[in-house]
Amino acid sequence: MQQLIVSTLLFVGGHFVLSSHAVRSGLIEKLGEKFFEMAYSALILAAFAWMVFAYSQAPIVGVWEPPFFLYHVPMLLMPLAVFLIVAGTTTKSATAVGGGSMDLNDPKVLNSGILRVTRHPFLWGATLWAVSHLLVNGDAASMIMMGGILVLALGGMAHIEMRRSQALGPSWGPIQLTTSVIPFAAILSGRTQMDWAGIGWWRLLLSIAVFLALFVMHVWVIGVSPFRADRTP
Repeated sequence: MQQLIVSTLLFVGGHFVLSSHAVRSGLIEKLGEKFFEMAYSALILAAFAWMVFAYSQAPIVGVWEPPFFLYHVPMLLMPLAVFLIVAGTTTKSATAVGGGSMDLNDPKVLNSGILRVTRHPFLWGATLWAVSHLLVNGDAASMIMMGGILVLALGGMAHIEMRRSQALGPSWGPIQLTTSVIPFAAILSGRTQMDWAGIGWWRLLLSIAVFLALFVMHVWVIGVSPFRADRTP
């Protein structure tokens, strides 16, 4: 349990600390941007792997008993979560990793595909993943890991919004006007329209394949059947 707490703090805190302007700019000045990005990615991936391993080995300490009707929530939300994560990682965006240095004259960076739904698709996918699992896992270890991911996802959106606004200045205006943080808010307000062609069928098919792979691997990696996701004894 101690390893899970430390690794979760490292995973979540590492994102916020290393991406803060003071720390990031100082390290880039000393290490160079390319080496910094490599070191940043390696550290975060290592922390994530450690967190998942610690979670799989953590003792099951029950905190509450999820009601039976919640057990279906992950199966309903996870396909959407995976789709948002896949679409977010395969779409150029000013809010993605390295997005601050992208060419803002490129329409795809500003407003295309999944970005018309939300300018933070990956983080909303992570939010749905965390929430859906928190609802059906009543043990302390699950609350630590999934709660940490939820804090990172929601806090990450606010952090990115602040950083991009400061870094891009007036160039951030068109992105704010034609997209939204809250999913579908820009579409419902008439500031943009759905872009099915920009999303593409291949992203939907890839999402289905990833979801099925995660479904099959769930028992092997996590040790719990996705049909009954709780770890409460």
